[in-house]
Amino acid sequence: MTSIREAVRRFFTSETPLPAGMYHFQSPTEATSPYRLHLRLEPDGSGVLVVNATTVLHLNQTAAEYAYHLVNNTPPEIAAQKISRRYRLSKLHALQDYQEFTGKIQTLVDTPDLDPEIYLDFQRKTPHGQKLSAPIRLDCALTYQLPEEINPLDAPTRNVERELTTSEWKSILDNAWAFGIPHVVFTGGEPTLREDLPELIAHAEENGQVSGLLSNGLRLSDSSYLHSLLQTGLDYLLMTFSPEDNRAWTALENVLAADLYVAVHLTIALSNAIEAPELLHKLAQKGVKAISLSSADSTLHSTLTDLRNQVAFLGMSLVWDLPVPYSSFNPVALETLEDIPSQGPGTTWLYIEPDGDVLPGQGIHQVLGNLLVDPWDKLWQ
Repeated sequence: MTSIREAVRRFFTSETPLPAGMYHFQSPTEATSPYRLHLRLEPDGSGVLVVNATTVLHLNQTAAEYAYHLVNNTPPEIAAQKISRRYRLSKLHALQDYQEFTGKIQTLVDTPDLDPEIYLDFQRKTPHGQKLSAPIRLDCALTYQLPEEINPLDAPTRNVERELTTSEWKSILDNAWAFGIPHVVFTGGEPTLREDLPELIAHAEENGQVSGLLSNGLRLSDSSYLHSLLQTGLDYLLMTFSPEDNRAWTALENVLAADLYVAVHLTIALSNAIEAPELLHKLAQKGVKAISLSSADSTLHSTLTDLRNQVAFLGMSLVWDLPVPYSSFNPVALETLEDIPSQGPGTTWLYIEPDGDVLPGQGIHQVLGNLLVDPWDKLWQ
């Protein structure tokens, strides 16, 4: 079979690119392995294909057109006919290359943690090293409010004079989708303290955006509230876990029993480093499949490395590129593991404060502008 890279090199021409914009596909609910594809076609004809909000493929014009037909669910024969007319290849070769491309994408969907370069003949790009026309993800801090039991000094409310209204957040989500941002994360503070959280998640889902929630999860110990979030189409939860709180264990059981991707975040400090290995083992026994780790203490680097190895040994995956809600459980200093890329803020994602101020990333106090007064393209440039 002709490799994708060979097909691109052989058949690339100066054909007029397809219309730039966002294109979205969600598999039917009855699919064995549900998945979502987001394709952003750039004005020059190249594209960025995001598979399940995790794997990002940078495609040139020909590969982007294959992805366009895949996302739009074009029948293979029709896709091959259209591609063969635009490029110098027979309909048979176009069909073979299209089927090979779609097969490789399906492999990415079905196989977790598969290296797209080694197994699929896609050329690897340095993580977060590509110049993008828009970010891939928007981290939305809906509020810096915290539960009553947490010291209010742990939230940077001094930076926020007011919170955006529901309609203002909806406008931001709409503009983000129009600008080509396929993935939004709702965080805080504690985002479940915003009563409009379900409404905002539902709005993002109606747009076609992947939506994630970063929360301490305590309110999810209430099954009825959890149900209200699941009804919105929420895609995943990153739970900042408090093992000493019984509500956290109840909430964890609830979300693990639901049809929802769940990752657990642990902040490692001197006070809990000794108990952390036992806690990881208990979480694995409960059925947790993904773990996020962070620490503000540089002396715990070797401890984090050991815990990361334990995560792999227990068969869990390590989540390293999501922020966590700003509170005493998140001392802002994210992953201290030296071999994990840190170039994502300001290049792959942006962070929106509760008043609409835009930062490159959480904890990076460089205000790029405000979404209530500044257009997206100006902020991104």
